[in-house]
Amino acid sequence: MHKTWQGQPENEPRKMRGKPLSGRIMLVLCIASFFAGSLFSKHTWSHSSSRNIDREDLLVTSNHLNKDDKTTLVEGNLGDLMEEVSETHQAVKSLDKTVTRLEKGLLAAHTSKYYEPGGFTETASNRSAQRAFVVVGVNTAFSSKRRRDSLRETWMPTGEKLKKLEKEKGIVIRFVIGHSAMPGGALDKAIDAEEAKYGDFLRLNHVEGYHRLSTKTRIYFTTAISIWDAEFYVKVDDDIHLNLGMLAATLAQHRSKLRIYIGCMKSGPVLYQKGVKYHEPEHWKFGEEGNNYFRHASGQLYAISKDLAAFISINSPILHQYANEDVSLGAWFIGLEVEHIDQHSMCCGTLPDCKLKAEAGNVCVASYDQQCSGICNSIDRMKSIHGSCGEGDSALWNVHL
Repeated sequence: MHKTWQGQPENEPRKMRGKPLSGRIMLVLCIASFFAGSLFSKHTWSHSSSRNIDREDLLVTSNHLNKDDKTTLVEGNLGDLMEEVSETHQAVKSLDKTVTRLEKGLLAAHTSKYYEPGGFTETASNRSAQRAFVVVGVNTAFSSKRRRDSLRETWMPTGEKLKKLEKEKGIVIRFVIGHSAMPGGALDKAIDAEEAKYGDFLRLNHVEGYHRLSTKTRIYFTTAISIWDAEFYVKVDDDIHLNLGMLAATLAQHRSKLRIYIGCMKSGPVLYQKGVKYHEPEHWKFGEEGNNYFRHASGQLYAISKDLAAFISINSPILHQYANEDVSLGAWFIGLEVEHIDQHSMCCGTLPDCKLKAEAGNVCVASYDQQCSGICNSIDRMKSIHGSCGEGDSALWNVHL
């Protein structure tokens, strides 16, 4: 058998190796390297320390020399600094006001851009747009003529006084109503005749019905803001006693704010039982049975600022409507930056409550009976309540807006 060994070939030359150093030479080289390293380290440390000491001396000398100068500089500029801070504060306040005005202007422009006419029916009393302080919409129905007459005979001006109130105070008042299921029928003709006599209606493109109040409220605000450029928009029922002067004065306190929602805030139970008044078919959205609604203004009377009315107008097609109109309105604002103002003077009781408050100098904005969600038997009692709880004829005309 032939075997091949993996060794060095016979003909390859051997590598050359140097002679190893002796121990004496190695010792000499180590001692020389040690002394050379020591000398170099000493020189480097000495140079670095000297440089650091020079810097410290320089800083101490500089601080000592400039101490008096710095004190004089701070004292001399303190007055100027405070003056600049004051001027900056004033500039920030002025800028904040400017931003607020710009926000209002942009919102108004956005509203006019996206609102398309056709959501309302014009009448002789609302054909021209105009500036106003507040629009008061009195919610009414076809069957409520006697209620309307009771208001015209008490707190609501008529004829030339109504026009004067709009011109001098910017307070617009209209009965708000839609049309019947058969447009042009007897019910609509009766309203047409009443409008021709008093000129105090706002007609909506809406079919009247008790279970359609959420829709009516949405259309009311959308219609009102398209006709009047007002700072506030109010909704009130036609069985409520209202002191217009107190209402205007209360709203005026908040006219510089954005997104205001004013009323008597409440949080009643969600009624899930079928067949009861104010039943909420979508009760499951509010959690377990027995839960309460979120805070919202009572439906008898509330006011919103122009910004919120514009929001309703712009987003009208996608606003969800619950069974109760006051809950619907509160739901539309629940996710917005809105200031809720709980104004208890907007829900005083009737006699003797409102009379005692008036005698004490705390005249109510509105009065009604909670158990009736309005004034019980308002047609017969409105005059007596107005006589005892009214603010007086001069109060409205003397209010400063």
